Amino acid sequence: MAFAGANVSLSITQKLTERIDDLKQRIAAWGKRIRRYTERSTRFNQNRLFQSNQKGLYESLERPMVSGTGPAPNQADTVAFWRGLWSEPVNHSEGPWTEVVASQCAGITPMDPVIITPDDVAEAVRRAPNWKSPDSSKRLSTRSRSQASSLLGSLIWFLKTRVPQTRANTAPSRVYRPYTRH
Repeated sequence: MAFAGANVSLSITQKLTERIDDLKQRIAAWGKRIRRYTERSTRFNQNRLFQSNQKGLYESLERPMVSGTGPAPNQADTVAFWRGLWSEPVNHSEGPWTEVVASQCAGITPMDPVIITPDDVAEAVRRAPNWKSPDSSKRLSTRSRSQASSLLGSLIWFLKTRVPQTRANTAPSRVYRPYTRH
């Protein structure tokens, strides 16, 4: 209790504690109200900017947000950190529940492999409208569907690629992890 040993009567202590709790709740409510107002104001301004000046909206979205005040991490330290994580063997327990789940899933027939060709992507993109994005010079440009279909068709293989955890052992599927750049 905050007032223990202060020689204050119990009723005053209880009233003060209730008042402090009441003020804390009011502060929390005001904080939530301010947060909601800020989010709504941001949405409103972005919608208005999109309707009047799309280039300005994209430029404002591309500006880096200040998230930290400390110095940026060193690239060598970052690479060493992630390599250390990825190179460690996975040590997890195969509990009895995994056997139960495996036995329950034993009767499920696997799905036929889905083969997506660049022609499939071109057909899907053909029906989609043209899309807008800022190009490398930060100008707003309209990309045509043919450019998108050729790009997406070439990315299909990359998106389905998974690399083994270690270069030596490529047989079991549980050592595969999504591709990350080292």
